[in-house]
Amino acid sequence: MDKTYYISAGTLTLERIARALKDDCQLTLSEESRRRIQHCRDYLTGKLQQSDELFYGINTGFGALCNIQISKEETEALQYNLVRSHACGMGEEVPPQIVRLMLLLKVQSLSHGYSGVRLDLVERLVEFFNLGILPVVYEQGSLGASGDLAPLAHLSLPLVGLGEVYYNNEKRQAAEVLSALGIEPLRLQAKEGLALLNGTQFSAAYAGWCLLEAHRLSGIANLCAAASVDAFDCRLSPFDERLHAIRAHEGQQKVAGDIRQWLGGSGLAVRDKYYVQDPYAFRCAPQVHGASWDAIKHTERVFLTEANGVTDNPNIFPDSDAILSGGNFHAQPLALVLDYLAIALAELGSISERRTYQLISGARGLPSFLTAHAGLNSGLMIPQYTAASIVSQNKQLCTPASVDSIVSSNGQEDHVSMAANAATKCRRVVQNLERILAIEWMTAAQAMEFRRPSQSSPAIEDLLRQYRGVVPALEEDRVLREDMERTVGFLRENVPG
Repeated sequence: MDKTYYISAGTLTLERIARALKDDCQLTLSEESRRRIQHCRDYLTGKLQQSDELFYGINTGFGALCNIQISKEETEALQYNLVRSHACGMGEEVPPQIVRLMLLLKVQSLSHGYSGVRLDLVERLVEFFNLGILPVVYEQGSLGASGDLAPLAHLSLPLVGLGEVYYNNEKRQAAEVLSALGIEPLRLQAKEGLALLNGTQFSAAYAGWCLLEAHRLSGIANLCAAASVDAFDCRLSPFDERLHAIRAHEGQQKVAGDIRQWLGGSGLAVRDKYYVQDPYAFRCAPQVHGASWDAIKHTERVFLTEANGVTDNPNIFPDSDAILSGGNFHAQPLALVLDYLAIALAELGSISERRTYQLISGARGLPSFLTAHAGLNSGLMIPQYTAASIVSQNKQLCTPASVDSIVSSNGQEDHVSMAANAATKCRRVVQNLERILAIEWMTAAQAMEFRRPSQSSPAIEDLLRQYRGVVPALEEDRVLREDMERTVGFLRENVPG
């Protein structure tokens, strides 16, 4: 497989993002992208030489200072000061994979040739990505309008020799790393600092990462549901293709099909049942998981539109001789879908915890807490507590960020999206969901021990055999934290999205 990803306008997909984030992938600009970037820069250079017209952020101040003219001699200092002054992030550091994705998305946006930056600047971003020079960026500071200003300023600082970076897994001063590699810091020219800081690449990078994980975890949720259906001795009729065809939601039909596939050939599934209906957490898995799948797909469509778009300001249109100031940096599209995605993923966790609860309840011939000696042993009593606690935290994290707004910049920026807050809390929901599903799988696997000698499907039994090589069946109480963490790792490695 080609390990080079060629950056071209409008070509980014989730699959290409996943490939680009692999450690051995290298970026390069397509010839068309290089031509478009150079064409736009040549136009801007000529325009500034021939005209004294005011263009926002190019020869004026920023935000509420937009009416203050900046002389041609001060252009470089204007852009340099912009990057320095806006690097006001706080909180936790952004994870390396998301920083890599920020770099990729910034290059992708600039590659369209509507931002007026030099080719050298875009090539330097590509070089950072390819060499693994990852700027230290902080989670807090963006309002999700005027671009993700503070985090993108931290992303940009090392370009001019400021700030910190991770290089070879070591945190160092950017100036030291650049010097060691023989790389001269850039001297930003007209529009370049603004093009770097304007944009939604912080919020979008989180959205991309969350979507990649959402695809994977939704598949694991369907597996866990299938295993729990057999462990709880449920009927197969709720997954019948005919039922879902007459409602016809795409996600619902997909999930029902996935569960049928996982349970194909199951002896437990086809044996006589003594219950007319099963609890909703089992019976309605296609409807609940399916609605979440549909939300994931909607979020994906919005994200890919954003990732393949241009989100800085002003934008430059050389072929129509126009420099237009607008608001493409406003991240409202991302804010709304990131809130939606968090809710959808939290619901996968909520219904998963209900299945865990049912499995330890002592119903349907299973012992209470799935231990043969309840009382002396607590069995799987407390993992359900943990799952319930995490589910509750997810509910709190699902309070929408997108309905909030705080006026900034002396009233110039009077409505903001809060997409960055939606993004960082969505990531926490994703991480929580992975833990909740691991607890369900661990519980379903333990319940299956009490169904022997009956067997589930060959696919599930094969996974259970592998799993028992990592986490043995619970015969008497032990410290379960290690089991839970190993289960997270097992599902991550053995159940592809």
